Amino acid sequence: MSRNRKILVTFALVLSNMMAGLDATIINTALPAIISDLHGIQYMGWIVAIFLLGMAVSTPLWSKFGEKRGNKVAYITATIVFMIGALFQGLAPNIIWFITARSVMGIGAGGMNTIPFIIYSQIFKNIKRRSQVIGIASAGFSGTSIIGPLIGGWIVDTFSWHWVFYINLPLALLSILIIAFFFKIKETLNHAKVDYRGAILMVLGLSSILVGIQLLGVSSIFMTLLFIVIGAVLIFWMSRVESRVDDPIVPNRLFKNEKLVIDLILFALLWGSFVAFNIYIPMWAQGIMGLSALIGGMTQIPGAISNFIGSELEPLIQRKLSRYDIIGIGTVAFLISFLGLFLAKQTASYTFLLIMGVFEGFGVGIYFNALLIAVQFDVDTRDVPISTSFAYLVRILSQTFMSSIYGVILNIALMNGVKHSNGNITMAMMNKLSNAADAKYLPENLIPEMRRIFFQGIHSIMLTAMILIILVIVILLYLFRREHLAKVQLQNKA
Repeated sequence: MSRNRKILVTFALVLSNMMAGLDATIINTALPAIISDLHGIQYMGWIVAIFLLGMAVSTPLWSKFGEKRGNKVAYITATIVFMIGALFQGLAPNIIWFITARSVMGIGAGGMNTIPFIIYSQIFKNIKRRSQVIGIASAGFSGTSIIGPLIGGWIVDTFSWHWVFYINLPLALLSILIIAFFFKIKETLNHAKVDYRGAILMVLGLSSILVGIQLLGVSSIFMTLLFIVIGAVLIFWMSRVESRVDDPIVPNRLFKNEKLVIDLILFALLWGSFVAFNIYIPMWAQGIMGLSALIGGMTQIPGAISNFIGSELEPLIQRKLSRYDIIGIGTVAFLISFLGLFLAKQTASYTFLLIMGVFEGFGVGIYFNALLIAVQFDVDTRDVPISTSFAYLVRILSQTFMSSIYGVILNIALMNGVKHSNGNITMAMMNKLSNAADAKYLPENLIPEMRRIFFQGIHSIMLTAMILIILVIVILLYLFRREHLAKVQLQNKA
């Protein structure tokens, strides 16, 4: 492909990352209007969960579809599915219709978010150039995640919540047309028999596990464990099936690749800590500092900027440092951010949150690029598509699981605080605290104590996220030590 074609194709694929980032945050702004119009407050949790579920279960299937029909066809198909989901969400006359359409959109998003990174590995053989492109895609996601609430608020106020979904249609269509006309590359297709049995077991297993995770802290622990155990049994059954077919959906050989397994563990731990900042720092600004939702959302802007800087810096230092050195730099930036947030007092300033966001965003930019390149580099060429999509699946599972864990931690802290308030504070009052518009109606004399309770919950969440980062540091120290011993052995032999 010529340089100009590569630029156009990259632009079209980055558009898909931008749509994903936009949808991830714009929906939050439109939710109150959607719930009110469709009378679906009891289904609110499923609006978020069903989208993640659709992405998770479809991600490995899209990479396999790309192997058999070509990544160009796979991307266009996934984007069309995404468009259909977006269109029917906008047209939804009731909440069941809406949730069903959102699941379709999530399935499409599973392909839109992974196939581009597989295509990057096809058209950018130079690792440094590929890292730069991945950095741009990551920055596109982060940037639209920031402006999503602003755009969503304007659309809902000016038009209606329906247009929050219609906005995806022209962007998706533009991306499809560019890929259809300018992505010209000969692809070697996989003509082996499709492993339908393994695919069905994987979908059912992942669905069961994700439903169990979503029930954590909402339903009984027995129901949570039941779904997770059923899911684990189905996934184990799938692994047995996969070992006997010629072309498995997820080859067992991936899990015998030590380097890849380490990459995936690091992804899971770091992504699990990252989501704590993403969700709870805006809540810190709103619930503890009493700031508006807009100002709370702006705590993510410094991180988006430093994310871009980290993403663009990573290719420059790639040749001078090992991958684990680069991941170590990102982990140190993460540690500074979460250690600072853990040690911070309730009186910490808004500026302090912005500075911690700089370190957090820089860490994400550095380690995301390094780990994604590692995931593609540590496997055979034939396994690049499935390893790329599986890494994405690991991130979704980690994000979902840790989001539920953090929610349970916060709820425990709030319930303990309410319990020791001698009946002066209720959970309903605590729910209003994080919304500046509602908080002004709370009794002024109780607000300081309510903020102290809220802070205790967020403090515990930051501690949990920091523990994940410490686990990453322990793994990295083990890897550094092993590399050092290997060098010493080589020197002794010489």
